[in-house]
Amino acid sequence: MTGILIRRAEVDGHIVDVRIRGEIVTESGELRPEPTEAVLDALGGALLPGLHDHHLHLMSLAAAAGSVRCGPPEVSGLDELARALHAASGSWVRGIGYHERVAGVLDRHMLDQLVPDRPVRVQHRGGALWTLNTRALTELGLLAEHDDGQLWRADGLLHERMGKQAPPDLAAAGRRLLSLGITGVTDATPNLSPEAVALLTGSGLPQRLQLLGVPTDTRLPDGVTLGPHKILPPDHEPPRWDALHAEITRAHAAGRAVAIHAVTRESLIVALAVLREVGTVSGDRIEHAAVVAADALPLLAEVGPVVVTQPGFVAERGPEYRADIPEAEHGDLYRYASLLAAGVSVAPSSDAPFASEDPWRILAAAATRELGQDERVSPRRVLDGLLAPLTAPAGPPRRVAAGAPADLCLLTVPLAEALAAPDAGLVMTTVCRGKVCDQALVE
Repeated sequence: MTGILIRRAEVDGHIVDVRIRGEIVTESGELRPEPTEAVLDALGGALLPGLHDHHLHLMSLAAAAGSVRCGPPEVSGLDELARALHAASGSWVRGIGYHERVAGVLDRHMLDQLVPDRPVRVQHRGGALWTLNTRALTELGLLAEHDDGQLWRADGLLHERMGKQAPPDLAAAGRRLLSLGITGVTDATPNLSPEAVALLTGSGLPQRLQLLGVPTDTRLPDGVTLGPHKILPPDHEPPRWDALHAEITRAHAAGRAVAIHAVTRESLIVALAVLREVGTVSGDRIEHAAVVAADALPLLAEVGPVVVTQPGFVAERGPEYRADIPEAEHGDLYRYASLLAAGVSVAPSSDAPFASEDPWRILAAAATRELGQDERVSPRRVLDGLLAPLTAPAGPPRRVAAGAPADLCLLTVPLAEALAAPDAGLVMTTVCRGKVCDQALVE
């Protein structure tokens, strides 16, 4: 086989044939099959560049496959939480997605009542807090320091104390992302260890990869790019101006943009004020901007970072937001339309596994959100963001054209139909680096 010919595909509103050689799209138009190339009939379905997720956490996404879901909608009360934890296999129980709506504030004593005979660790839905039972704290030598069982931003500590563990199946996570049409991802995990970097870059992950959480001088293999420097101020502490100022200054002096985690009003304002004083560089980002007051919009537009947002949260966490946040502030959550109207560059993403990794759900969520309906944007606008380059998440969407990388997403229907009712089931197949993921579709 010398290449692939995709026949009768809708590209930019026209039905054409598209030829791939190696990892490159070489031509499009009305083409005849060559004797040694595989042929894939698109049957009029839309052929898009492969989608990009501009903010997720690959290691956590892979680990989530073997974890117990401990929050809504799967678990809605203490009895259901107990059943879910008891049903877990293995010597350790790893729970994810807990929210106080299930059974209030979680601590080690509550976990002891639920599962006293096995070590248990449960991650809060926000990702920053782990709660451990007494058995787990004792085995890790942490009981004296964490009497309530709560460990904030302690992934590194837990990894160190738990010792060598079987690595999560990143290849399986990559296959799941391919099934959704995703051919490129930005891993936003901060402070990645050399071992984690080696795993991420050497696990056979098919997607093109950008890393935020690695030192500037890290040597990365071909196909992996160094993104902006991830800065993760503690969510549970007041923002620290001096520390943030120093870290941004160091990154910029090294010729690197920054990606600043901001999920509270205060953390966003401090981040923007520091950036205004230090000065922004091309590629500076705000991750999440989960809560943006209306009076912060002019400052965002003035300072000019890209906002990497997650429309899926408003859809998936609607009941919790309704219960926890006054109705007048619902429009401040994960703004989109008002950011664009103010001249702020915006890029969509998932933050998987803390929200669904399905990009088609993101399209639907952004267009149909119930909380803060004025923030709705069209599926086409969100899709364009998912088609932007990893290195320019708010840049123009990539196109299927000669000379472009052969990273493609083929749908079963024309694009207009897919945008009218976004659904992952419409993905016929994905081509990544010139390889068709479902070989059964190739004649």
